[in-house]
Amino acid sequence: MNKIRALIADDEPLARRGIRQLLEAHDDFEIVGEARNGRETVRALRELKPDLVFLDVQMPSLDGFGVLRTIGVKQMPPVIFVTAHDEFAVRAFDAHALDYLVKPLKKARFAQALERIREKRHSAAVSELSRKLSALLEDREKERHDRRVIVPTSTGNLIINSDEIDWIEADGYYAAIHARNGRHLVRESLASLEERLDPTRFVRVHRAAIVNLDRVSEVRHDGSETVLLLRGGVRIPVSRRRRQVTRRILHRIQD
Repeated sequence: MNKIRALIADDEPLARRGIRQLLEAHDDFEIVGEARNGRETVRALRELKPDLVFLDVQMPSLDGFGVLRTIGVKQMPPVIFVTAHDEFAVRAFDAHALDYLVKPLKKARFAQALERIREKRHSAAVSELSRKLSALLEDREKERHDRRVIVPTSTGNLIINSDEIDWIEADGYYAAIHARNGRHLVRESLASLEERLDPTRFVRVHRAAIVNLDRVSEVRHDGSETVLLLRGGVRIPVSRRRRQVTRRILHRIQD
């Protein structure tokens, strides 16, 4: 019997290694490639045409949902989504009966997901997958401009309304949300947060920062550098290629 050719798409080396090790116990699967971000995943899907993809929900440059939109649901192979803690993802996957794994991966749950893939290897199941993925993306689009960010804590979830956010900075695999006079970490890319926040208020001013323009008290030009001064004295530089869009939105708010 032909082996099931799998692609692993995850930005964390330890997560990719964990999937590789778990797959070693299943002789009917083989790994044909790995991808470290969304752009690499898109290229690998187009070039390798795997039978299965382990798709991390939170990846830099393009998240798992962005990969689905770019490739198109009809061209996607069977998918096992992988997520750390993503409130929307877990609810959505359960609602649409899609396979997913939560980090850290568990051996029994992993084997169960593979068994479902074995059962789905026929055209009718692939067609049903396309329908489910289409419905998933429709729900995702409805929530893209959700005005809340959920921050996992040791005692539950902290719910932050977008109008409470001052600015957001990249911090490794996390995003640090500055709100309520505190700094709150969420495992979500800036690109993903940028998609969900109101683009008329929140602007990506450089690759590592999103600013709530309602918090800007002054725009300073120091030689060739443009800096946003936020209430409270925080200084955030604006990258050269993002100055024009930032200036345009600021003027629109002022008008």
